Amino acid sequence: MPHAEIAIASAPALTAVLFGLSGCLVDFGSQARTDSPCPDSQATPGALKILRSLKDQGVPCAWLDELPASVTTPLSAALPDWVKATPPSSIRWPAPHACWQALMALNIERLEGCVLVSGEPRLLQAGLNAGLWTIGLASCGSLCGLAPEQWQALTEQQREHKRGKATVALYGLGVHSVIDHLGELGTCLADISLRQLKGEKP
Repeated sequence: MPHAEIAIASAPALTAVLFGLSGCLVDFGSQARTDSPCPDSQATPGALKILRSLKDQGVPCAWLDELPASVTTPLSAALPDWVKATPPSSIRWPAPHACWQALMALNIERLEGCVLVSGEPRLLQAGLNAGLWTIGLASCGSLCGLAPEQWQALTEQQREHKRGKATVALYGLGVHSVIDHLGELGTCLADISLRQLKGEKP
């Protein structure tokens, strides 16, 4: 069993995990737009694996996005059916309402142990305003904004530069952790669980 999964299993249970859709679970680089179908509906690196892990632990999950259903429906086709889609809130990010609405749809009755993961600054700000633990994604969200082939075409030095700028911007928002992509999420969630164990709150 990988170290991250052992760490998660031994730490306090998470209540729920909310994800951004574009630039998080799918659509690396957040390329989808309101007026155009998504160029890349594939799951981002590590997305399906961490979703399986969370399902095995009985942690409810949902995704949020402000794009219209005509874009999000094909976008989310690569995701398992049990990950709930949250209809866009009439009150836009960074207001907290969309996060609360998503948790209510999951029948979650407390904020303790609820986490939001996204590469979109406005959604992360909504998560902070909602009182959630927040984890920012540096390379696959809108701050880098590059499609997979564009990202791979960069030199390692160029990637590090973009990743570093995005990381600084995300921490500047006040997020609790920043990771590169969802392949690193297991360890990060375990860390948040341990921080809860020590009495920390978001």
